[in-house]
Amino acid sequence: MATVNPEGVEGGGRVAFTYPAFTLYEVARFFIVASLEMQTVAVGWQIYSITHRALDLGYVGLAQFLPGILLFLVSGHVADKFNRLKLMMACLVGFALCSLLLLISSLRDYQSIGPIYAVIVLLGVVRSFNGPVGRALLPQLVREEHFQNAVAWHSTIFQAATILGPSLGGIIYGVFHGPSAVYASSLVCASIAAFCAMQVRLQPTVRSREPINLKTVLAGISYIWNHKIVLGSISLDLFAVLLGGAVALLPVYAREILHTGPWGLGILRSAPAVGAAAMAILIAHRPLKSRVGVTMLWCVGAFGAFTILFGLSHSLILSLVALIFVGASDMVSVVIRATLVQIATPDAMRGRVNAVDMIFIGASNELGQFESGLTAHWFGTVPSVVLGGIGTLVVTGLWAGLFPALRNAETLLPEPEQEENLAV
Repeated sequence: MATVNPEGVEGGGRVAFTYPAFTLYEVARFFIVASLEMQTVAVGWQIYSITHRALDLGYVGLAQFLPGILLFLVSGHVADKFNRLKLMMACLVGFALCSLLLLISSLRDYQSIGPIYAVIVLLGVVRSFNGPVGRALLPQLVREEHFQNAVAWHSTIFQAATILGPSLGGIIYGVFHGPSAVYASSLVCASIAAFCAMQVRLQPTVRSREPINLKTVLAGISYIWNHKIVLGSISLDLFAVLLGGAVALLPVYAREILHTGPWGLGILRSAPAVGAAAMAILIAHRPLKSRVGVTMLWCVGAFGAFTILFGLSHSLILSLVALIFVGASDMVSVVIRATLVQIATPDAMRGRVNAVDMIFIGASNELGQFESGLTAHWFGTVPSVVLGGIGTLVVTGLWAGLFPALRNAETLLPEPEQEENLAV
């Protein structure tokens, strides 16, 4: 159960922040996301400076994705069996440890990318547990009627950290002429996040004691497969971002096409988050109430179109504008998918369902980075991004036909009978 909201308090568009547990949780999340984003900029620039190969940037995504695909059944079951708050704090400590290891590696001035990849794999292990735990905790922080508002602000804070983190990472890297100061700053932010998480207090939630067998472990997969709106929304997001993601190639664009330094890379990485944050704030104040399926499809199509525009651009300003709209259009599908998955899933199995959902997200983000690096290695950087955007447009059209349940969805919280009918 969520921490009790004081009676009579009306927060309007900011109602989620009337819950103290939600506020502390989001402060912790802001600092850990900023920490990881700073780290990502430093890792990308450092690796590309050593090897000058786009494919090596793709391997960064693959190194983070593989632990998740190997551990998702375990991590989801752990999130449902053990105390989620304690598990989240353990994950935050794990993130801090990864920052410390990267700092030690950079201070020793290794000219090999092997130690960096080793830490990235460890980072992927921590993320495979942190994702399901953190997402399963969110519905416990606010009452159900305020959950869409919480999701919107949750996304806004994530995007704010995604704006600040890369920008700071790029600036710190440039000012101190190396990654060490960035990793030190990342360590400080991760430590602050762990401290804030320790202050979160939740009312105890009783979860049923399920036996550990193949059926209960695979319950998350079964749930998503049998709920066609959820399956359609997360698979659409998977293939759209998998094909259309250009984030992994931003170091190449910054150096070779747009001719900027680490500061430019930081700004480019922040641009999608600017658009996403603006859209999330808009949704917080003007919730999605009708035609959510069609809205999601149009916005995913826009994601692909603006990806193509970014791929063809040789202007820093035009590239930033395109990336801002990429982030804004993507945020709509994020809110729709997150609300559908979290509200419709019983608390006792949210960890397992979110573990499966995190595989879709990881496949679209980390595996998408590998796909971008590989296609850039084969065809060149610009053709890779443009072809990915075209692929996103094709997938959007196919999903509109393959998933009538998603196309015809009117609200974020369909009645069970309506969803059953749409799934036929």
